Amino acid sequence: MSSPASPNVRLLAWNSLCRWGKGGIFAETLVSRESAAHALSRADRALLQALLYDTLRHMAWLDYLRLQLRPGALEEKLRWLVLLGLCQLFILKQAEHAAVSETVRLAPARAKGLVNGVLRNAIRRRQEFETGRHTLSPSVCFSTPSWLVRRWMQEFGEQETLSMLAWNIGTPPVYARVNPLNPPTLIPADWEPLPELPGWFRLKGSLPLPELKAGQLYIADPSTRYCVQMLAPQAGERILDACAAPGGKSAAMLAAAGGDLELVATDAEPHRLVSLRQNLARAGAPNALVQLHDWQNPCPEKWVGKFDAVLLDVPCSNSGVLQRRVDARWRLSAEEISRLATLQRAILESACRAVRAGGRLVYSTCSIDREEDRDVVDSFLARHPEFSLERDYLALPHREEADGAYAALLRRCR
Repeated sequence: MSSPASPNVRLLAWNSLCRWGKGGIFAETLVSRESAAHALSRADRALLQALLYDTLRHMAWLDYLRLQLRPGALEEKLRWLVLLGLCQLFILKQAEHAAVSETVRLAPARAKGLVNGVLRNAIRRRQEFETGRHTLSPSVCFSTPSWLVRRWMQEFGEQETLSMLAWNIGTPPVYARVNPLNPPTLIPADWEPLPELPGWFRLKGSLPLPELKAGQLYIADPSTRYCVQMLAPQAGERILDACAAPGGKSAAMLAAAGGDLELVATDAEPHRLVSLRQNLARAGAPNALVQLHDWQNPCPEKWVGKFDAVLLDVPCSNSGVLQRRVDARWRLSAEEISRLATLQRAILESACRAVRAGGRLVYSTCSIDREEDRDVVDSFLARHPEFSLERDYLALPHREEADGAYAALLRRCR
């Protein structure tokens, strides 16, 4: 009996791009879905992810190349196929013959000549396109919507913005934090320690699944440490992680307190509670109280004034993690940021009631947008004189060489 044929990963990537273009589904979900449906090997899954993510990450520039090579509109499916071919040539640097022939093979018979001509012309003009990229507008060069480029230019200045845009089109590293309550017995040679961050590593190659399943290691970005460090959990404290799923920051707080916390972890989405419980159990907190609660609603009376500290890592635009979340830049709008800021103010208004007198609250996001960060904090303080701002910190991704983030430490004075 013959073995099943290997899936055509380029075809899966093309279909995924077409599905993504219709909206309503994230690239990460598409990779997971196709990998499971076709039982992809690790190598094939990695290729699928690279094809899909890098086409989306560089979409504006690849579309610019397409229009230089073949002016005018293309039907949407063919447009995605051409962008996929250009991504293989210019971003992934795959062998030219394979990239062209395999992409042309996917095209319908009526369009094979068109796709072949565009890609072979792209090869002939490679030097022109690559050297000319940085003469283009930042929104095209760095594949970022022009409204967002203008917004960042106004807030951060030109040079800071250009550095951040360049960072965001790179491929993000994979970082992990060792669980000090249950450390691995052996640190593999390919785990690269992060300077000045004990217990943090940059991972290469396949994920270390045994250590992850055993709770010895947690995949996280170094920027997640700021809110936990600001909160400074102490042994014996009662702490609320109000938007907790999937549990990485809860696990970090538990580790910081030596495992001695009375931890309550809530989330607004029922389907996320399962992974939250599993991750907390692996981290060493099987008795943590995990409950469903949407903090757009009032603080439950049983929790009013009952916590020494509250971590409030609110839903946000993800503007600090555009390198990692390739969809975010194309889904975002100024109106969406304003909507999220309204939501964040409502959540903060509700969760602050859980803090006891003298206790503390850390408000955090993975956004770098002032409207979601300091503006939310300032408007809250204007309404709540019983709280004071002790300090805040904005982590810009290109400076950190990690994800962007914001955190503010608020103290309840009375």
